[in-house]
Amino acid sequence: MLSLGALAFTTPWLLLALIALPVLWLILRAIPPAPIRRLFPAVTLLLGLKDEDHVSDRTPWWLLLLRCLAVAAVILGLAGPILNPRDNAQAGDQPLMVLLDASWASGTGWAAQIAAVDAALAEAERDDRPAALIQLTDPQEPAFRSARDVRAQLSGLAPEPWTPRDADMAATISALASLDPFDTLWLSDGVARDNRVPLLDLLTAQGRVQVIEPGTPVVALGPAKFADGAITLTGYRRDTDAIPALQVAAFGTDPNGTVQEIDRITLPFDADATVAEAVLDLPAELRARLTRFAIVGQTSAGAVSLPDDSLARREVALFAGRDDREGLELLSPVHFLTKALEPTADLLDAPFGDVLPANPDVIILADVVSLTAEETEGLTDWVSEGGLLLRFAGPRVAASDLSRDTEDPLMPVRLRAGGRTVGGAMSWGEPKSLAPFPAESPFFGLSVPDDVRISAQVMAQPDPTLADRVIALLSDGTPLVTRKRIGQGQVVLMHVSANAEWSTLPLSGLFVQMLERLAVSTAITAPDAQDLAGTFWEPAKVLDGFGTLRDASTLPGVSGETLAEAPLGPDMRPGLYTSGDRAIARNVIEVDAVLTAATWPAGVSVAGLEAPQEQPLGGWLLAAALALLLIDILASLWLSGRLGGMRGAATTASLVLGLALAFHPHPGAAQSEELAAIEATKEIVLAHVLTGDRRVDEIAEAGLRGLSQTLFQRTSVEPAAPRGVNLERDELAFYPMLYWPITADQPLPSREASARLNAFLRSGGLILFDTRDADVAGFGASSPEGRKLQQIARTLDIPALEPVPGDHVLTRTFYLLQDFPGRHAGRDVWVEAAPPDAQAIEGMPFRNLNDGVTPVIIGGNDWAAAWARDTDGRTMFPVGRGFAGERQREMSYRFGVNLVMHVLTGNYKSDQVHVPALLERLGQ
Repeated sequence: MLSLGALAFTTPWLLLALIALPVLWLILRAIPPAPIRRLFPAVTLLLGLKDEDHVSDRTPWWLLLLRCLAVAAVILGLAGPILNPRDNAQAGDQPLMVLLDASWASGTGWAAQIAAVDAALAEAERDDRPAALIQLTDPQEPAFRSARDVRAQLSGLAPEPWTPRDADMAATISALASLDPFDTLWLSDGVARDNRVPLLDLLTAQGRVQVIEPGTPVVALGPAKFADGAITLTGYRRDTDAIPALQVAAFGTDPNGTVQEIDRITLPFDADATVAEAVLDLPAELRARLTRFAIVGQTSAGAVSLPDDSLARREVALFAGRDDREGLELLSPVHFLTKALEPTADLLDAPFGDVLPANPDVIILADVVSLTAEETEGLTDWVSEGGLLLRFAGPRVAASDLSRDTEDPLMPVRLRAGGRTVGGAMSWGEPKSLAPFPAESPFFGLSVPDDVRISAQVMAQPDPTLADRVIALLSDGTPLVTRKRIGQGQVVLMHVSANAEWSTLPLSGLFVQMLERLAVSTAITAPDAQDLAGTFWEPAKVLDGFGTLRDASTLPGVSGETLAEAPLGPDMRPGLYTSGDRAIARNVIEVDAVLTAATWPAGVSVAGLEAPQEQPLGGWLLAAALALLLIDILASLWLSGRLGGMRGAATTASLVLGLALAFHPHPGAAQSEELAAIEATKEIVLAHVLTGDRRVDEIAEAGLRGLSQTLFQRTSVEPAAPRGVNLERDELAFYPMLYWPITADQPLPSREASARLNAFLRSGGLILFDTRDADVAGFGASSPEGRKLQQIARTLDIPALEPVPGDHVLTRTFYLLQDFPGRHAGRDVWVEAAPPDAQAIEGMPFRNLNDGVTPVIIGGNDWAAAWARDTDGRTMFPVGRGFAGERQREMSYRFGVNLVMHVLTGNYKSDQVHVPALLERLGQ
């Protein structure tokens, strides 16, 4: 490549042709325009006369200049001119390795980074240099191949909502250390990290390294904190001179459940500060509706903060069974409860009759015995609708007949008469300690202090339900805490008093932790691994790299220890996790985070993304050359006098029309898209996803062609020729199903393509994913194709899956099948899981499963190869051997027929479950 300032040429040797322009000038000058020939009778008198002087008419200088400019434009256009060529510090003959941090900090400027990578790969493609690409937040085994193939992957790349972990960096170093020398282009997020140093040392040893950093400022939002009745928000910035203040919007649900902006606040930075704080004061009702905080104008996961139970303070109503004794507050039944709950809950002070209409989250009855029938009915209804009733025993409960002979509706167990006293002067034995909490208890994992002792309690009456309702025991096996569920709520009984008369439990930190586990109060500080030990959490919502909340119902749960301590990554995504009535948010930015700009060694070239983008000029110059030649034709005709009359006018109009069409956008593309849409909707068309691998795409097309021929021969379905679809630009709604062969190196779909795929699935479309690996690892998990499928599925709204059950509609839509072979036989095929309440109808051999069409079918049997037929109708690939192989191919065709019939007719076969009811209604 030849660079001349802001202009460069990819094939500069063609510029030598410019030397011939002076010669061309002389030749064109010597050739005059053709004269007009007219027959004049009197000219015969001049025959035989000779003129000694001959003078040629010369071509006008401006026409010569026009022609020379046209020739020069052709030469320059063919030389591959590029405006603003990128100064590639690692240009050379070695392979090019492209590294992407692709972290949360890359989200806001992601489009510019991808454009820079595309320009670098385009240059490598021109230089015929192999290339490879590694995303450090989700590293894969690097493999050098043509830069053109690597460019095809860019549309499917997206940042992840975490930073490269130490394990990821170590794996990348191990993979790169065994490669031959290469040059590196590193797209950094601009944030300093210690684990980057060893990798950078390796890269500089392998070849030249160029780093490109985004020009956008890096800002982030920390977890929201609740203190003194208000929310404190903390913002961070990497550079002290970047942004003077952050605008943070608070989003929440309105009464109709629609998420909208509730409030907005400004976080101003001091002159040299990288941290800013501001207080947001919201009423408790609005605070309970908050779903997220986000920095306005930023599209990264670090700019979003998710609230959890730490903001959703509970409304708690406290009621005691006896009045406080003056001067003896420590003996009050609710004194320790008030001290424990005041920092973390909103305590309601109102008469009992006014509390239920206020619908608090928790009602606590401390040594309360007598309730009127109206109060009992109201409390029962309130608990059934999701309330938590927490009761404490005491002298009044022990002396009463509450829940003796029959179980009280608002008590979890029956109680024995009187109480139990241990460790006193009139009792046997020592005060009892607490036993370790059982695994099924909400308190499991909490450590029991040695100084907690129980000296008195009320005893539970043994019955068959007692064992299932005990959630805490004393060391001698006596129930200490029991629980009963009523509707959506629960009633919990502490068999000791709420003050320190019967135990030292209210004096310990365990008392507060137990209240937190029961969701009576919220934690002031983030829980650690010890606090969450023994619990299991399910993800409700997770963040992607752009800060968008995604549904997480298909992701696996995590243990409490993992939730508290594991670094963010593919197995521990930032988001909101729930366990019972509790919710904990794992945000990208942790408390007291520090954002520091990355520093690079002196030998590493560092550039920004602000440089003008490369602009190829070859097409424009060739178009200009064509326009100049058309003008030359018009000028030559004018000089020769051939533009007069009707014929000349027609010639002029034709040339002007051609010149206009040369610079007018050709409507053929839009027309072809319209024609394709018409063809796709006129008849049933089976489509396959284009993978970029020509051989795989040809097999997929041949497979669908063979299946279409089989459908035409055996059913009333007459499909048109199959079609390949490009997920990035083609409309998917025209096709009932997509066959998607998975290859290990196919690009991931972009965000827009993923959105179209999700809309296709939600509107009744079906995708048949085929890993073509015979499912050797069970669901393809350890094969390259299986791992690629997992990456693709992360962005799709795929429901819970299960192997095809024997009574699934897919087994009987046309043929009766139990196996679904392709070129490979056996192994499981996965479909949408049946609802848990699906039951067989009496008299029918199957359940009423999947009310609709399963949106996805996943397998690895390489169905397209088994279906594939050439244009003459001959099978293209062998399947098995002999008769068994042909039988297997026949079964694969039957599976294809069942599949298409399932897509087109849904679960009409399951409608047979209504036959008995219809016959009964008809009186037959």
